[in-house]
Amino acid sequence: MLSAKTRRILVTNDDGINAPGIRALAKAMTALGEVWVVAPEKTQNAVGRGMTLHKPLRLRQMRARWFAVNGTPSDCVTLAVCKLLEATLPKLVVSGINKGWNLGDDVTNSGTVAGALEGMLHGIPSMAISLEDCSRASYAVAGHFAVRLAERILKSGLPEGTILNVNVPCAKKENIAGIQFTSLSQRRYHDPVVEKVDPRGGVYYWIAGERQSWAREKPSDHDAVEMKKVSVTPLHLDLTNYSALNRLKSWEKSLSQEKFPQVSSIRPGTKVSRDKAVS
Repeated sequence: MLSAKTRRILVTNDDGINAPGIRALAKAMTALGEVWVVAPEKTQNAVGRGMTLHKPLRLRQMRARWFAVNGTPSDCVTLAVCKLLEATLPKLVVSGINKGWNLGDDVTNSGTVAGALEGMLHGIPSMAISLEDCSRASYAVAGHFAVRLAERILKSGLPEGTILNVNVPCAKKENIAGIQFTSLSQRRYHDPVVEKVDPRGGVYYWIAGERQSWAREKPSDHDAVEMKKVSVTPLHLDLTNYSALNRLKSWEKSLSQEKFPQVSSIRPGTKVSRDKAVS
């Protein structure tokens, strides 16, 4: 294994390069290697695996081994791996420390989780780490657990195609009840759209709402953090429902034998009258 002096670790996030969470994470990761930070120049919460395809991307160096990007977390990891660090790839990608949990179904929206997924897609062991948003939240505590898990990943690796999604409760280190490997909870929102009226009488909306979680399988990530445990959920990108796939296979034969209605072809650019189009 490479020594800490020669091992590169890539750090990213979705809260932006000036967020306190990424500073704490980068500082913690220096114990394990040479840290490179490539993160969005502005907040990119809830962008998921969005990538920027409609405008140029720019790497702006802030200081030694710190770069801001005018894009998403996925953009940041792609630029770092495919350009900035392509000569000597990082041995680990860590995304966070996010301000607020990424639990349950919300992981599909999370830019923090997306940063780790992008690292995994480039063949690099990756994890995302998030911290409960409360007045007593400690990025140093989250950084401590990030280092412990990173050490184990660097030593033992991860299953192929897998990232770790880590959520740390708001508590002092001595009050954390342990680390638990978990499944994703099911998360639903009550009244997710809030309607307001602006000073000029125009109606506008906020996507918000009261949160509720139910476990699909126990122990879930939500169960763990409620018990003041650090939740570690292995995630992968294959969204195929294999039990449903096997069940629906029985439809193939009958659907394939159905006669399809004859549809007349219309060449591109052909003008069709309204009457013919409706008939």
